[in-house]
Amino acid sequence: MTGDLSLLRIVIGDDPPARLDKALARDVPEAAALSRSRLARLIAEGAVSRGGAALTDPRARVAPGDEIAIALAPAAEVATRPEPIPLNVVQEDDDLIVIDKPAGMVVHPAPGAESGTLVNALLHHCGDRLSGIGGERRPGIVHRIDKETSGLLVVAKSDRAHHGLAAQFEAHSVARRYRAVCYGAPDAANPRLRGVRGLRFEAGGVLRIESRLDRHRHDRQRQAVHFDRGRHAVTRARVVESFGAPPQVALLDCWLETGRTHQIRVHLAHAGHALVGDPVYGRPRKLAKGALPAGAAEAVAAFPRQALHAAELGFDHPVTGARMAFESPLPADLAALLAALHGSGGG
Repeated sequence: MTGDLSLLRIVIGDDPPARLDKALARDVPEAAALSRSRLARLIAEGAVSRGGAALTDPRARVAPGDEIAIALAPAAEVATRPEPIPLNVVQEDDDLIVIDKPAGMVVHPAPGAESGTLVNALLHHCGDRLSGIGGERRPGIVHRIDKETSGLLVVAKSDRAHHGLAAQFEAHSVARRYRAVCYGAPDAANPRLRGVRGLRFEAGGVLRIESRLDRHRHDRQRQAVHFDRGRHAVTRARVVESFGAPPQVALLDCWLETGRTHQIRVHLAHAGHALVGDPVYGRPRKLAKGALPAGAAEAVAAFPRQALHAAELGFDHPVTGARMAFESPLPADLAALLAALHGSGGG
């Protein structure tokens, strides 16, 4: 602490961009919620330093291993209003809360979604026992799942929990597994996949996808696979069950080594196995006639969201150190889709 300011310390990673602003944008933890525009303001205000000397030029050179300190003002109150929205609380104590989020709920308010969000619900549920981050008084959101993705996420209720959880996410020590339904089925014997950059198969038929992820060059609302810029990302996926011969769709078990925006969706689309129902990175595919049970093809075509569910979450309690592990069953819509694929539902 320096006066009323808190210090966020960043160590510049290997092969950094030449400019300070770009290096910080790459290496600042996502949990810190510092946008590129806010980083630019902090540099201009003299809030960024190296070795005690302020860095006010965004073009300043940095080197791997440089320790950069960013002075952040105390959290300010925001106008987000508490709303009495029901929550499926899986676990709660004085420091954190684990929520099983339904599909359709936005995690944090944004233009066009100022109400009805998880944050609105948490403000009502927890009152003033929530930590602040990113210069605003709000719940300690240390990770997010997309609006139309269902499943588990943990939120900090205290500053000590917030810092401890953020450190675990930054160290990639949090266990996160997802269930997904994709088009086709990743197969190590498929010669097409051997030609896709960033893909390889590990023991047990596990597909490993490694790339960098950054904004799409022409659509700023989308993420895209890159190999020369962006944040490092690794996704693994294993086929749990495939449907059809040849496989038309498959149920996947996916887990994250890193956690980037839209990571599973972007990586599976890059592999040619986009998620069923994904309106951004996939598109409906024509399935082989008669390859699936009656009504199953229609259920796939009609699925209204990306078929992705955050099913497992594990981390060390940031205060007690106890290992925490949670599982969430498939929500009703995904369970119905699988029932249709098995020929025991849908139609």
